[in-house]
Amino acid sequence: MPAHAPIAGHCDARFAAVRAAFEENFVERNDVGAALCLIVDGEPAIDLHGGWRDAARTAPWQADTLVNLWSTTKGVGAICFAILADRGLLSYEDRVADHWPEFGANGKEGITIAMLLSHQAGLSGFTSPASVADLLAGKTSARRLAEQTPIWEPGTASGYHAISIGILATELFRRIEGRSLKDFVRDELAGGLALDIAIGLDPRNDGRRAEIIAPPELSSADIGQLTAPQIAALANPPLDPTLPNDPAWRAADLTSANGHSNAAALARLYAMFTGGQVAARTLAAATATRVEGVDLVLGMPARWAAGFLLNFDGIYGPNQAAFGHSGWGGSFAFADPVAGIAMSYTMNRMGTLLRDDPRDVALIDAVYASI
Repeated sequence: MPAHAPIAGHCDARFAAVRAAFEENFVERNDVGAALCLIVDGEPAIDLHGGWRDAARTAPWQADTLVNLWSTTKGVGAICFAILADRGLLSYEDRVADHWPEFGANGKEGITIAMLLSHQAGLSGFTSPASVADLLAGKTSARRLAEQTPIWEPGTASGYHAISIGILATELFRRIEGRSLKDFVRDELAGGLALDIAIGLDPRNDGRRAEIIAPPELSSADIGQLTAPQIAALANPPLDPTLPNDPAWRAADLTSANGHSNAAALARLYAMFTGGQVAARTLAAATATRVEGVDLVLGMPARWAAGFLLNFDGIYGPNQAAFGHSGWGGSFAFADPVAGIAMSYTMNRMGTLLRDDPRDVALIDAVYASI
């Protein structure tokens, strides 16, 4: 391995091809810093990290390095909602307005929690001009979205709520549980389960943070000629991919996009979730298909559960039962209950493809070829 991208950690011998693919990501696919974890039947089989936390390549990526996850954070939020369902605090069939009465305004009274979490609520973003500060404004922005008229008829299609689902979900969660998603993750996932996961990032952990590196031309609005659902989700405002390098971004409570973690913690979370952290009936309800078809924002086929992206076109391997979430630029975390695996990859050099990042494809293909 070239000295510019040292690899450290553990890899079982039978997954030598996966380690090779991880190393090739640095040599052939321009990774700067990254981590990879695979848990098989509850036991860690791969836990690797390598490269650099910074663009200048002066700070080595460590086992405990944290990086902004973008939408891979959404899977963490989905698991938090499933924990509340398991505790009997909510049903996915509850109407959002039953817990958050103001949300029922302007034709949204029939939207269920499952519909909201599966991007069917017609609230893919703001329909009046918005700034990045609005995305980070918490309760104020939640109130604004609750007053908004849906962009399409709720329940008729999905339209990826790229950022807005984080604003809506944490307010709904607080109405049900009492804590925001940020506080719940801090108390229950980081505290109770000892998982190195946070919504946002405490300044005390800034020394472990990886710098986000992106092509200067990359923007969330790079999806072609935009429709109304896409404008709301991706271009009002357009997002600079280096926003996670801004302390204001890291201070926010935004479970759609500003989670910070590493591959080892995310894989452990998914392994716990599928391995008995919630009852089988809760797992089935959380991962049931709620809508499928061409997503109005993504412009491509998608299968959505209650907050999870369900496997389609082999993005998470060959088994349809796999579920998880991927993030802008290349990160992902998923579980495959059929194969008995949980897998995650986190990195700081953002790719430009909406799906099928070649680094992801190489790693996932190598895993399934080895099991």
